[in-house]
Amino acid sequence: MRRFSGLIAIAAAACFFVAFPAKAQLGYVRTEQGVEVSDNGKKVLFYQQQPKTLGGQYTRAGYAHPLYTLDERVLTEVEPADHLYHSGIFWAWHQIIVNDKNVADGWICENVSWAPEKMRVKKNGRKITVNTRLLWKSPVNAGIPEPIIRENTRIIVHHSTESNYRLIDFDIHLLPLAGTIKLGGSDDHKGYGGFSLRLGLPDDLRFVSDGKEVVAKEEAVEAAPWMDFRGSFGGQGSPVSGVAVFCRAESPDAVMPWILRKKTSMQNAPYPGREPVAIPAKGLRLKYRLVVHDDSLSDEALRELYAAYLRDSN
Repeated sequence: MRRFSGLIAIAAAACFFVAFPAKAQLGYVRTEQGVEVSDNGKKVLFYQQQPKTLGGQYTRAGYAHPLYTLDERVLTEVEPADHLYHSGIFWAWHQIIVNDKNVADGWICENVSWAPEKMRVKKNGRKITVNTRLLWKSPVNAGIPEPIIRENTRIIVHHSTESNYRLIDFDIHLLPLAGTIKLGGSDDHKGYGGFSLRLGLPDDLRFVSDGKEVVAKEEAVEAAPWMDFRGSFGGQGSPVSGVAVFCRAESPDAVMPWILRKKTSMQNAPYPGREPVAIPAKGLRLKYRLVVHDDSLSDEALRELYAAYLRDSN
């Protein structure tokens, strides 16, 4: 009888263990190309640190692809046939001006290259931080590539404490290395350039900003400083999911431009627009937050998350 009671106790303990598994953890795997971050055992994103040739002619480094939904469906695209130089989550400018001379086009990877200097990945509590440093180089003098900008980027993946969303922060710091450096978007009425997302483009893709549907136009449209992209990214019949982009602004009521596309292109929070701006000597800092979510996340919840982002990112 005593032995039988012991077996019951062991079985009960085993059931207890199954019912209460160990707490899920953030994790990462470094490779020769970059680093892959996971959460709850599911892939979150891959950061491409090393230069990679896109379409056999465009070489870019320092972007995130793939970016995954909460259930590991791929949200982003790289090397799409319509624009081979679009690369997942990336930041680039058509106009790169050194001492008043337009020397390169970072959007199409022309006369500019990205040389990785270092990358450090740190797990701290409920987040993983990827700190990376790149040198932007361009043949400014005598056709020899030389450093013009040092990019220090920090990507923070937060542990998903809620079942219906995940937070990912991008903090991009650009320092001028070769005199006066200016960056500008496309030299036309669209003025696109800066933080961009090449997302898959499902037929049911919707743009929602502060609870209001936004209609894509050829030129930039004005909306709140956050935009939510929702659709069946896993293909027709798949669950609807989304990714919202938060931009730093002075207040939740600010108005910002957005370049939005339903077909064969990217989504862009343009900065600075058509007219180039000089990078200050202390550097230019651009900050964004992605909220990857399922269809249950409400517009009101997004408003609250944006207000929290403004408080957190001061």
